[in-house]
Amino acid sequence: MISDKKTAIVYDWIDKWGGVERVLLNLHGMFPNAVFYTSYYDKEKAGWAGGLNIKTSFLQNFPNLIKKNRILSFIFYPFAFESFDFSDYDLVISVSSSFGKSIITRPGTRHICYLLTPTRYLWSHKKDYFKNNLINYLTSSYLNFFKKWDFTAAQRPDKIISISKTVRDRCLKYYKRNSEIVYPGFDTEYWGKIKSKIKNPNDKSQMYSKYEILNTKYYLVVSRLEPYKKVDLVIKVFNKLKNKNLIIVGEGTGEEKLKEIAGDNIIFMSKVSDAELGSLYSNAQALIMPQEEDFGYVALESQFFGCPVIAYKRGGATETIVDGKTGIFFSDQTGQSLMKAVERYDKIKYNLKKNTKDIRMVNVDKFAKKKFIEKFIENL
Repeated sequence: MISDKKTAIVYDWIDKWGGVERVLLNLHGMFPNAVFYTSYYDKEKAGWAGGLNIKTSFLQNFPNLIKKNRILSFIFYPFAFESFDFSDYDLVISVSSSFGKSIITRPGTRHICYLLTPTRYLWSHKKDYFKNNLINYLTSSYLNFFKKWDFTAAQRPDKIISISKTVRDRCLKYYKRNSEIVYPGFDTEYWGKIKSKIKNPNDKSQMYSKYEILNTKYYLVVSRLEPYKKVDLVIKVFNKLKNKNLIIVGEGTGEEKLKEIAGDNIIFMSKVSDAELGSLYSNAQALIMPQEEDFGYVALESQFFGCPVIAYKRGGATETIVDGKTGIFFSDQTGQSLMKAVERYDKIKYNLKKNTKDIRMVNVDKFAKKKFIEKFIENL
């Protein structure tokens, strides 16, 4: 029995909220007695984790200046995860896009890695992180060394489960390992409750109403504000489309720079509740996803609330969006390509928003939480 196994769950860092964190809560529901291991835990920014049993590495005792800065703390992460002792566990599940998969387990402990993606800044998206030629030159020797370490670390799990076809292909390409695909679970029951509250104007239990008074002719971005998310591309396009409004929901290291280049028709929001987010989806013209997603959880959220998606035609978006039914794609990560997509969307948005409810729900149901649980357990 799975419930009889003493289980640990490992994640790179517990310091924010997003699609991956919803996966962690799903795993917590499946393994309620599991202990969570992570490099460090930010109680303020990761309030969702308050009910978890969390053990942190020595990085937790470092000054915030170091542990909260990925660059300054970079060299310590391999040591942090390799120092954990899992000798008392039957099963360890690492959920990782970088260091978590590097844990060391004894022969009697089964290690399953739920791979979010091979480390982006080493493999698939290096150019997004190292745009400065001088920095790229100065760090090349160390990064090449670290790529070898990362490849070795990826051989340690007994089995790898990828979150999408996109990640499965990257895993084979960069780590030379086959992997099974188990899509992250979308909790239709939970989001259905959120939707019913939004539709009931007499329910004042959720603070979403303040967002309903916004001009409904706005487009939406829901994303971590990091370089690889390409939010700057959307801003540059909407700086030209001054007659269209854009709302950006999210936080990240690029927030200040993005605000500096944004025009008056662009609004930033953070610390938005799920009810508020649902209301924003419900009233938006479309969600824009300019990045190459590993999976793209927000695309499912958006479709669930009847909001079509305009997405870059690569990565996980091609697996979660039905072209011409629940959204449309643009081919290049350029302002011109996105601009043309927005113009094309304006011409067909009525049909996308009004006539595809059944298609949206059938598509979202393909990624239901219960299917995630069933498939994940099958692969343990």
